[in-house]
Amino acid sequence: MKNFIFGPVFLLLFCIGTHATGPLVWSVNSRSEVLRGDANGVSIDSNGTITIAPQLTETFKTDQPYVWSSAADSSGNIYLGTGSDGKLFKVDASGKGALLTDFNELNVSALAIGKNGELFAATSPDGKVYRVDSSGKSEVFFEPKEKYIWSLAVLSDGSLAVATGDSGRIYRVRSANASKESSLLFDTNETNVMSLATDRQGALYAGTDSNGLVLKFSPDGKPFGVLDSPLREIHDLAVGSDGSVYALAIGDSTAPATTSKEASTDKPESKTVSADRSQQEPAQKSRYDLTGIRSAVYRILPDGGNDILWTSNTVTAYSIHPQQTGGGVLVGTSDRGRIYSVGNDGRDSLVLQSDAGQISTILSSRDNLIATSSNQGNLYRLGPGSSTEGTYNSAVLDAKSAATWGRIWWQGTGSVQIQTRSGNTEKADETWSTWSPAYGEGKGAQITSPKARYLQWRATLRPGTVSPSLSEVNVAFLGRNIAPEILQIQTLPTNVGLVSNPAPQIDPNIELSGLDPVAFGLPTANVPPRRVYQRNATSLYGPPRTETATNSSTMYFTNRLETRPLSS
Repeated sequence: MKNFIFGPVFLLLFCIGTHATGPLVWSVNSRSEVLRGDANGVSIDSNGTITIAPQLTETFKTDQPYVWSSAADSSGNIYLGTGSDGKLFKVDASGKGALLTDFNELNVSALAIGKNGELFAATSPDGKVYRVDSSGKSEVFFEPKEKYIWSLAVLSDGSLAVATGDSGRIYRVRSANASKESSLLFDTNETNVMSLATDRQGALYAGTDSNGLVLKFSPDGKPFGVLDSPLREIHDLAVGSDGSVYALAIGDSTAPATTSKEASTDKPESKTVSADRSQQEPAQKSRYDLTGIRSAVYRILPDGGNDILWTSNTVTAYSIHPQQTGGGVLVGTSDRGRIYSVGNDGRDSLVLQSDAGQISTILSSRDNLIATSSNQGNLYRLGPGSSTEGTYNSAVLDAKSAATWGRIWWQGTGSVQIQTRSGNTEKADETWSTWSPAYGEGKGAQITSPKARYLQWRATLRPGTVSPSLSEVNVAFLGRNIAPEILQIQTLPTNVGLVSNPAPQIDPNIELSGLDPVAFGLPTANVPPRRVYQRNATSLYGPPRTETATNSSTMYFTNRLETRPLSS
């Protein structure tokens, strides 16, 4: 007999996914999802509900790229220190503004109103402190021979605290033209002292760079460390009505070895939400875990304890301001010029979004709340009252292929209208369809935008007898199936094959009980054929083999593939 060995050839095909999809629903119903979009005249609370925002009025344009500092006097005048031309502006209570002084230095980095109503302005680089009168005439008040002056604060005795860099010193200036030696309050081991604030008891607080310290100075000038943050810089400080001190810490220093507090001019790109459900949001982590955090707000309690109220690994904050009621702070950011409200319980909400690159400062003037911006340098007034209309543009949905749009439905109250548009470019541009007519039924309406890969929706809220709100929007769609694509063919070597799965084990109790395994969905193994061998039979392969049998009539059964004789 000849034995033949067959070497079957196996082919392995490697291909991409087929994109065979069924109907999907894009739901926007969480705060993180809602914050991806753009808010114009609307607020977003801690649950992601969209409501009408406080009125935001652009009061004055400086025509300068940056507003680095601001101050308000008792008459309601607002002073704005700008860069990079070193100009100082005055805006009266009616909103009329004009240039007050033009300094030789590049940046007006800090402002403060003295006890007698005089205005102090600090400049950088080659820092000087000027005293400016109501006519705009300025004179050098203090020259510490430091490169930067980052912050000013007026102490309870009328003296002026001056925070500097690159040497990280704090000066206490009691009179004009005082020497730096007699005015030195404390020489820190830090590179920069970035922020100053005073409380009602006359204590001075200082925030540093590059070890993220908050120091408290008693009236006699003795320092005590009250916070050591793992983030690099304490960029701003604010004192609340209950005596709490709020500290804004950021991970990247804003005091590099350049001529200004450099702000990014790049506005964030519009965000796209993928239809691939495997791309999930990263898991939420404790706000006390500051790994990879860009900004954090601390609350330092009067008893010396501290809490972390707010953190962000995507947003850089530049200013904080204590809230008059309820505690907490307002936080101005570089995230599309947004202002967030952060409560003492750690809950935060988006108050409003401006059209500026960043909110540089926030301050109070009489009963008004004032914000300044950079990119461009403008002055805004918040309130009183709410916006007359608010719009919200969602993030862009990427369906991964040309999609057929189904229905859109939402949950809300009051006057809320939804529109959609679609296109085949990642960013919405002139090649997209126009906004659809408003869908008036929140329970559901067929989307009329043309079939495309990308979709965006817009909500318009208008005040009425019922306050408008929007808490959830859902979009149904069906992506186009895409055929598989073969990327590689591999031939396996001879005698190498794919091993088949082993046969499933059959419970022996099934057969013992007389039941049919097929009834349980179990395959039955084929029984190999049996051969009968008789004593004294002749072998096909040679002489008989000798075996002993106890009974001459015994017949033997075997499953062996060859035959052999049986002998007594």
